[in-house]
Amino acid sequence: MDITTRIMQKNKHIALVAHDNCKIDLIRWTAEHKETLEQHTLYATGTTGYLLEKENKLEITKLISGPMGGDQQLGALISEGKIDLMVFFWDPLNSVPHDPDVKALLRISAVWNIPVATNRATANFLISSPLIKEEVAIEIPDYDSYIQERTK
Repeated sequence: MDITTRIMQKNKHIALVAHDNCKIDLIRWTAEHKETLEQHTLYATGTTGYLLEKENKLEITKLISGPMGGDQQLGALISEGKIDLMVFFWDPLNSVPHDPDVKALLRISAVWNIPVATNRATANFLISSPLIKEEVAIEIPDYDSYIQERTK
């Protein structure tokens, strides 16, 4: 597939996701980086979004709960170029009933070349990068040319 570029604006669209065992850690992380996060547009799946709003007073676009389809909603937003990066504190030691959705979400993030932090250390690197405040060009699949080739 051909490659094209997409421009991430200075105001990033950031997805915040956490498995049940990791929600407290994400709440703590967002509190530590609240000043930076408030400068961006935030999205979160179900319960995580409600907890982040309640605990840290962050303005968040809330999707439905991950197991109820929120992971798929988020994947669709990524595919549409509406999410610029994702912080997903997942629990690698516990399987969840919606594991296929989680894997699909991580796969679609890789397909569309968005930065993903799956733990605190990586999230700290992402949020402290100078690129978080800048316009950034990223390479993505050229889906339009792919469709044109298939419909000739």
